[in-house]
Amino acid sequence: MDKQITIVLAPDSFKESMTAKQACEAMERAILKVNPTARCIHVPMADGGEGTTQSLVDATGGTIHSIRVQGPMGKEVEAAYGIMGDSKTAVLEMASASGIGIVPAAERNPMVATTYGTGQLIRAALDHGVEKLLIGIGGSATNDGGAGAFQALGGRLLDAEGKELGPGGGELGRLASIDMSGFDSRIQGVRIEVACDVTNPLCGPEGASRVFGPQKGATPEMISLLDANLQHFADVIKLQLNRDIADTPGAGAAGGLGAGLMVFLNGVLKKGIELVIDYTGLEEKVMQADMVWTGEGSIDFQTQFGKTPLGVAKVAHKHHKPVVAFAGRIGEDIDRLYEQGLDAIFGILPGACSLEEALMQGEKNMERAAENVMRLMMSLQSR
Repeated sequence: MDKQITIVLAPDSFKESMTAKQACEAMERAILKVNPTARCIHVPMADGGEGTTQSLVDATGGTIHSIRVQGPMGKEVEAAYGIMGDSKTAVLEMASASGIGIVPAAERNPMVATTYGTGQLIRAALDHGVEKLLIGIGGSATNDGGAGAFQALGGRLLDAEGKELGPGGGELGRLASIDMSGFDSRIQGVRIEVACDVTNPLCGPEGASRVFGPQKGATPEMISLLDANLQHFADVIKLQLNRDIADTPGAGAAGGLGAGLMVFLNGVLKKGIELVIDYTGLEEKVMQADMVWTGEGSIDFQTQFGKTPLGVAKVAHKHHKPVVAFAGRIGEDIDRLYEQGLDAIFGILPGACSLEEALMQGEKNMERAAENVMRLMMSLQSR
């Protein structure tokens, strides 16, 4: 290779093994071992789900902030949000404060689970004077339509006697009026973008309660009541706020938090990978590169549905840059990924091993696999 080669490194995290930043660093170590003059541009990626906050903070040189908030079942939990390198943009994942992973299976109950902690995270981010806020809303334990988050931001949900509703989707059937007089006014000056990869409406057969309720601990009886309560919530919103969101695609995401963010925060729902590509400036960096490397823990036929490697590949393909992907596990039906922008997919495991060993040796395995790919590239270029 006579000229200096520039490679954009844009992997997602390898769950429970490497952060996206660590994967970038392992790739670069391998590349420089083979070609010390190579230039590596790190762009830690995510798809809007778990790891998005860390990846965007790492990609932009930002900071992570941890605070105690009210968890989905009322107990305090440690949650986090990020301030990106421009100091004007915040990022958070609702799962950090209101996620199903926080709640043991035996304790899950969407009748009382609340998004109040998510609202507290939003409020803490606003304290930094940000102009934009990105919210990832996957993995919720809740079914309250974002009511808790609204209350945490100063809104009031009142019953017929003027009393504040309690937490959870089980309370929404008592809603009589919505009082926004004390709602945090800073929201009006902030652009809210929501990473949301589901298109479910708020109510009905494909709605939040019926599709996602069972995994959150809802019984058939609960599901019927929760669905009716969300419909009532939507009816009151339509009557008092003149917003008809019951059938809006994505309104049913995260137990209806999608609807709440659209109505109360004027949030705009977008595909997670598209938001991350935008916030990291990936396309501008790809334009400078000779090739692009990406990857994540598992690559299979599902990768085409909004996962990081294919999102990165589409950007690279647009600018005619070759793309190499690395994976801890390569699954079935990956042929279709080659048709959509990926040029080659390599597994990083050196041989048969336990899952525990694979996770522990992630960086070492990545470095070895990346070195082999780089050596092949050098060999081909020298002939």
